Amino acid sequence: METKHLNTHSMNTTTKLKIQVALLAIVSLALLPMIATAHGGEEHVTGTVTKISDTSVTVKTTAGKTVEVGFDAKMTTYARAKQPTQKTDIKVGDKIVIHAMEVNEKLVAHSVELGAAKVVQKSK
Repeated sequence: METKHLNTHSMNTTTKLKIQVALLAIVSLALLPMIATAHGGEEHVTGTVTKISDTSVTVKTTAGKTVEVGFDAKMTTYARAKQPTQKTDIKVGDKIVIHAMEVNEKLVAHSVELGAAKVVQKSK
């Protein structure tokens, strides 16, 4: 009578592989919040400027939320197309990406990147 043997080596290898994949998935899920947080705890605010003042900017985000982000005279930097600019260059309707930190339960901009300047076409 012929007996069939289970290949326990390949079963163990398969089981080990399944365990490794499961551990990788668990570690990845555990690290996801750290990866999703921008630049060491900063938040990204991306959208369109709806209001601007001397102390803050209000942005309608790409998710449809309205978010107010404050400016810090010593900390906030401004750029357009990778070139330094000033807060006074921010206009309602500008596309904007802000890297901000929470300070006293309010968002404060670390860096502000404006979208490329609009090209004005001359009429003929």
